Amino acid sequence: MRRVNRRPKLELRGASASPEEAAAVMAAVEQFMRDTAPAPAPPEPPSGWARAALLEGVEREPQLK
Repeated sequence: MRRVNRRPKLELRGASASPEEAAAVMAAVEQFMRDTAPAPAPPEPPSGWARAALLEGVEREPQLK
């Protein structure tokens, strides 16, 4: 499964803030976004075939000893 970056690109517009102030504002916004983000979805359960293979201990590639 490929993860998609759904994080928006943040940009502070305006010339009245110093670089330090702008960095502080962006850090506060990013912290807020992390704190209020929804919980990640639980992983999908394995398919019936995969579950059966796991229960039976079947490996995809046999290991030769």
